[in-house]
Amino acid sequence: MHKDREIFRSGGRQKGQVVNSSSYRLLIRLETCHWLLRIFCTFVLQKNSKPHSDSNTVKAAFLLQFTMEKRPQILLSNDDGYMAPGIQFLIDLLKPLGDLTVVAPKFGQSGMSTAITVKTPLDLILVSEEPGLKIYRSNGTPVDCVKLALNILFPTKHPDALFSGVNHGTNSSVAIHYSGTMGAVLEGCMNGIPSVGFSLDDHRVEADFEPARPFLYKIAEQLLKNGLPKGICLNVNIPLVPQVKGIRLCRQADGKWVEEFEMRKHPRGGDYYWLMGSFRNDEPDSTDTDMHAMEKGYISVVPSQIDMTSYPMLEAMKSWEL
Repeated sequence: MHKDREIFRSGGRQKGQVVNSSSYRLLIRLETCHWLLRIFCTFVLQKNSKPHSDSNTVKAAFLLQFTMEKRPQILLSNDDGYMAPGIQFLIDLLKPLGDLTVVAPKFGQSGMSTAITVKTPLDLILVSEEPGLKIYRSNGTPVDCVKLALNILFPTKHPDALFSGVNHGTNSSVAIHYSGTMGAVLEGCMNGIPSVGFSLDDHRVEADFEPARPFLYKIAEQLLKNGLPKGICLNVNIPLVPQVKGIRLCRQADGKWVEEFEMRKHPRGGDYYWLMGSFRNDEPDSTDTDMHAMEKGYISVVPSQIDMTSYPMLEAMKSWEL
């Protein structure tokens, strides 16, 4: 694990970053075609136009800009930190699909939900840069990271998509309300960006994301192709199984965290409390929920929304004497 972190910290494939070989070959081909096309456009225009022609310059600039803008701009974040294995996996997964900008917390920010920083100055540090990939870290929360990215790095045009994760730990059911991973997704969604959060039901540092690779790639590919309606995002959760069976579209399960606080003695005197507890599924027999899908070995996809209005209750309350 420490070796992987050092490789990632060094930045750049030329320094040994571990990537999937097929994705790497595809990326090299795409980058080569991209630059050959740019060179060809420049050569043709120079050959068929007078030297120093203003119209030639304009045409060349247009064609070069056209070739450069074909790849989608994708923003990545998470709540486990910019060096977490989950976001390393996500970078490798998404590289063939577009140009990536990573803005993620310097340290773990799990459980931060949609929290923002208002009493501490924020930083935005460029960690590494290579063709098609820029990695930044910040001392802020996941939502801070997305806000910084949209205001500082994408001030005129928002990215085409936002992906958060892959989180070490599930964010199914009501965990969406606590999750920093999904906090970043909700922030992207509120800004009109098609946004998805990926989470694996495994808190271990050495968690294996590979069984989900083809399915997450398919979801990302379809998101870039189809987009999402305004105010809608996706909460995607991966079961901890050796072989994923497929993808199921689900609703959010009804459940809650049954919390306990363990009292401990501080060595310098006094008591302190450590949050413990477990999750309780309040509808274990339902077959259309995200938790049921994961229990059966499927990746769950729950379309979630920003608008939390209960429209049936809104109608019912019209009879109240208010």
